[in-house]
Amino acid sequence: MLYLKKLTFLLLLAFAPLLGQVATAAAPAPDGPGATATAVGARDIVQEIINVIGLKPRFELQPADIENAAAVVYGGKRYILYNERFLAAINNAVHTDWGGVSILAHEIGHHLNGHTLSRSGSNPEDELEADEFSGFVLRKMGASKAEAQAAIELLSEEETSRTHPGKRYRLAAISRGWQTANEQLLASANAPQPDNRGIVTESRPARQRPAATAQRVALDSRSVLTRVNFNEAPEQQFYLTTRYNLVRMTANGVQVIGRLAKTNNPDYPFYFESEYLDTVFVTAEGYLVNERGQEVGYLS
Repeated sequence: MLYLKKLTFLLLLAFAPLLGQVATAAAPAPDGPGATATAVGARDIVQEIINVIGLKPRFELQPADIENAAAVVYGGKRYILYNERFLAAINNAVHTDWGGVSILAHEIGHHLNGHTLSRSGSNPEDELEADEFSGFVLRKMGASKAEAQAAIELLSEEETSRTHPGKRYRLAAISRGWQTANEQLLASANAPQPDNRGIVTESRPARQRPAATAQRVALDSRSVLTRVNFNEAPEQQFYLTTRYNLVRMTANGVQVIGRLAKTNNPDYPFYFESEYLDTVFVTAEGYLVNERGQEVGYLS
């Protein structure tokens, strides 16, 4: 169970009816990333969490008159209990729908790590494992590190108690989980991929052509048209230059990894030619989509 700052918790619940109305009015569409429990029902969030870890949910999710959220075993069954008003309030307080997702992921982590099988109650070690699981899951779902840490940043106590670790330890645990998932995603993008016939072929991101790798250029603000953001690599810096080159910032300088080219489709007027990326189209609104029409990034 989450251990919260008492004053922060009381303030959140005091304003929860008003905040809940704001959350419902401002919530994204049900199929959008980070959709809230208030907007579409907490079961949808749990299903998203279960989908990214590839397990079947062997527990039931139930709204309850409790302080925040808890993983419990009752009558031989496993439950995740949650306060609906609290989830709505925390999402508004941290200004991101990922707040409630991280809390539910934390409680699911308690179940999947076997913490609820013990009768000893909460302890710092178990809480850190649940925090790390939360960070891992949220990165898999598409949250940034800051979004994965937002709820704990606001709610956790500074000092370690008998039952819960201090804030800096919890944030570090979430960061470890997030980074592990990030490394897995990057490795998967560079791994050989099977084609439609089941034949494994080398994916384009994994290709390393010496001539292209050696191509480095100077870059200053005057030569940058826009930043290019890829969902799978949120911490890496990519830019589109005035020469329409797609470049990546590296420890050794600026690397040219592709070039913007035109299409004959008004909905997807440009795409990136690259030996390092699968085909990425640029919509008229500046969103990046793959060949399956899935959004993979944006221009900013």
